[in-house]
Amino acid sequence: MPINEMRAISTFTKAVELGSLRKAAAALGVSPQAASQAVAQLEQHLGVRLLHRTTRHIALTDEGQQFLESAQPAMAMLERALQRVTVAKDEIAGPLRIIAPRSSFATLLWPVINAFCEEYPDVQPDLHLDDQIANWVEERADVGFRIGAAPEEGLIARKLFVVPLVICAAPRYLERFGIPKTLNELSDHRCSVFRRPATGQVYPWFLKVGDELVQREFPPALSTNDTETELQAVLDGRVIGQLAAFSAVPHLRAGRLVPVLTQHMTDHMSVHLFYGSRRAQPARVRRFIDFAVERLTDSPDYVLSEREIREMTARTRLPSS
Repeated sequence: MPINEMRAISTFTKAVELGSLRKAAAALGVSPQAASQAVAQLEQHLGVRLLHRTTRHIALTDEGQQFLESAQPAMAMLERALQRVTVAKDEIAGPLRIIAPRSSFATLLWPVINAFCEEYPDVQPDLHLDDQIANWVEERADVGFRIGAAPEEGLIARKLFVVPLVICAAPRYLERFGIPKTLNELSDHRCSVFRRPATGQVYPWFLKVGDELVQREFPPALSTNDTETELQAVLDGRVIGQLAAFSAVPHLRAGRLVPVLTQHMTDHMSVHLFYGSRRAQPARVRRFIDFAVERLTDSPDYVLSEREIREMTARTRLPSS
């Protein structure tokens, strides 16, 4: 039903309820002329006269009585539906559709979702993890996370934190194979490489050389399309790898991993949260956006300070025999 017909029917039923087109106009916030015109257009559309009206009074015609009896239940149902939507919009409850990359991201995102649901138990997260850039409309997403900028125009992106790529290895690896002092020495090491899950294409190592960002490929001792597997292989001392800092941070701080060649760490990527216009968002979505931004922006759980990097670099040496 076109929206102008709904307004005309609403004007008609309100006029009958209040006994006056002028009172109906005031209740609906329109001019008396607009109210009268709306009823006239409805009568013209139906091809019948619904009201006998003078400047002071209105009365239903037989056709008007029949139409009112049919329209009132439907209008009441519509009014209840509108009220339910309005109430639901202001409640922090209901489904929350989130999209994010699969690689390494569940361990970062789940603590945020878990803490949010502890505070708002009536929210039902619907989490879709996929390493391909998702279609925002098709996925019906409320909130998304990506390493990089927003994937589509028309979305708002909030930068949460920078994601350096850290070359690191387990102490046992360095004890066995030595510490690379230059990028050229990496060609003689057992390097891991990551393959894009969607295409199988090898993801090169991104390195900072002076003020430039360069890409290098090394002969792989291990290749995988799963970041958790790559991380575990590095932790086990099987390979030396270039890992996203937010995955490596807890292991670097615990000494399970050691950073090397830190002068070549990159800072060209960041984690972004993105979403549509906040004005039409339900309260649960607006609150989750604020919650995630508060929890993740430059969080020390996922970001190494410059001081930590310097101290780790100074400690990097072959383990004592």
